Amino acid sequence: MDLGRPVNSDARRSLPSVDRLMREAAAAWPELPGWAVRRAARSLLQRLREAGDHGDTEGPGPDDLLPRIAAEARRLAAPHPRRVLNATGILLHTNLGRAPLAPHARQAVARAARGYSDLELDLATGRRGARMASLEAKLVELSGAEAALVVNNNAAALLLALNTLAMGRPVVVSRGELVEIGGSFRVPEIMERAGVRLHEVGTTNRTHLADYEAALAVDPALLLKVHRSNFERSAGSTARAAS
Repeated sequence: MDLGRPVNSDARRSLPSVDRLMREAAAAWPELPGWAVRRAARSLLQRLREAGDHGDTEGPGPDDLLPRIAAEARRLAAPHPRRVLNATGILLHTNLGRAPLAPHARQAVARAARGYSDLELDLATGRRGARMASLEAKLVELSGAEAALVVNNNAAALLLALNTLAMGRPVVVSRGELVEIGGSFRVPEIMERAGVRLHEVGTTNRTHLADYEAALAVDPALLLKVHRSNFERSAGSTARAAS
């Protein structure tokens, strides 16, 4: 045995185990869910290991790590979505859940969620039904349309409409409306995925009626308008958590 061999003083060797941190966190904060504590502990230890040895002979102990783990576990276990106060001035705000449900709608959701429901069951025949059938009938009656379809967001509605009505044909849109909405949905990419040919008109800041009239020469299937409320936000937009 080489007694002169230097001892590895890497502080990472003294980091406590995940199991130990979980036990001590459970004793100190029994209300925290175990999965959140475990994830927070693993994440923190991984960050400390990746930070490397900074010359300390001892790494942080449980007393130093536990408060940080508890704070991260609380963040992970916090309910989502939370209620907030809309102080943005935008009534239908995508980031804030769009429109609040009316009282009767909330009551209907609560009643249906208390047990099983006829989501895809035709009670008249006892066979499998279509989950949108009832809603489609109401929308057709209200709008006078031949048929109706409900989707989760505007990007999905746009893709389906373009693919159904204009696949393989030109669709005219102003250059000022080739925008990114919702953080990741870009109008040109949606149009490409829908299988239509983009035909740009106008400029980024001005598009006139004559620009659309001139574009009729390409025999477009549709003239697409992207409403500016999809991507414009008030400069003073704020939201606050509500208890």
